Amino acid sequence: MASLLAFKRHDHRHCIEQALQEAEQLCARREARLTPLRRRVLELVWQNHQPSGAYQLLDQLAAGSASRVAPATVYRALDFLQEQGLVHRLASLNAYIGCPHAERHHRGHFLICRHCQATVEITSSQVAEAIDASARAAGFEAEEEWVEVLGVCAGCRGRGQ
Repeated sequence: MASLLAFKRHDHRHCIEQALQEAEQLCARREARLTPLRRRVLELVWQNHQPSGAYQLLDQLAAGSASRVAPATVYRALDFLQEQGLVHRLASLNAYIGCPHAERHHRGHFLICRHCQATVEITSSQVAEAIDASARAAGFEAEEEWVEVLGVCAGCRGRGQ
């Protein structure tokens, strides 16, 4: 099970620095170009443990630059980051979240707080095995899998939300 840091207070700068360092190393090993714009988009995605929409990222890029970036440019950067396994797209929110397991292909299971949108990726062999068994029983061969679980994190429950 992955660390549930998204639901706990911590020094988030470490998460960002580690994600960027791992992305640079991963892209270098794969001979994939982590351009300055792609790196900046990844950094913005990792700003917190809340999913970011493409237009939110676009606004953040514009705030830090004299030139305007086109929406298609942000989507291309996000496509690259997804292809490299550096971010996941959360369909239920139409948003992106950084992946703490980018070095390996894996299934995406996410816990998403409906109030603060804090999101954590978990790895659970039991969940994966249950999905595989259900698929086999239905005569279905699963190729990819994303599970998004909406609920309320401990912090929001503590605030009575």
